Amino acid sequence: MPHEEAIFAGGCFWCTEAVFGQLKGVESVVSGYIGGTAVNPTYKQVCSGTTGHAEAIRITYDPSTITYADLLDIFFATHDPTQLNRQGNDIGTQYRSAIFPLDDDQRQSAMEGIERASADWPAPIVTSIEGPATWYPAEDYHQEYWEGEGQRNPYCLAVIPPKLAKLKKSFAQKLSN
Repeated sequence: MPHEEAIFAGGCFWCTEAVFGQLKGVESVVSGYIGGTAVNPTYKQVCSGTTGHAEAIRITYDPSTITYADLLDIFFATHDPTQLNRQGNDIGTQYRSAIFPLDDDQRQSAMEGIERASADWPAPIVTSIEGPATWYPAEDYHQEYWEGEGQRNPYCLAVIPPKLAKLKKSFAQKLSN
């Protein structure tokens, strides 16, 4: 079965990349930008909040091992989809919760995923379903950030371990190691 792709924005891409990189069936996770107006935006431009892009991840996965619905459920469980244009202390549209479906089936699954996740949150889910939109990979130093520099970054050390703990508690059977 051929590999498929999914694009999610759930706050800081360093944090979402760290979560999805732990899963069986996930071949790669690339941090990048999507949903804005600038062509080939830079990290500095996106962080300014003026381009309209979200920090996002593009996941390449084997659907015979992990499904798009599984990825959606993990996405909703490992970030707060009830926060509009922010995740914790990261504030701005670049940190919005959004799904960028790549076809009509993913769009339908995204709507179903929001419905499933709604029962788990005390406030309404504000995750948007956007696109189509152009994907831009982030600069090289953002890729696999948690595996390198992130281990020494105080922000990452505060945010990522609780996400990984929740992933291990709720989705242990989906982990690659």
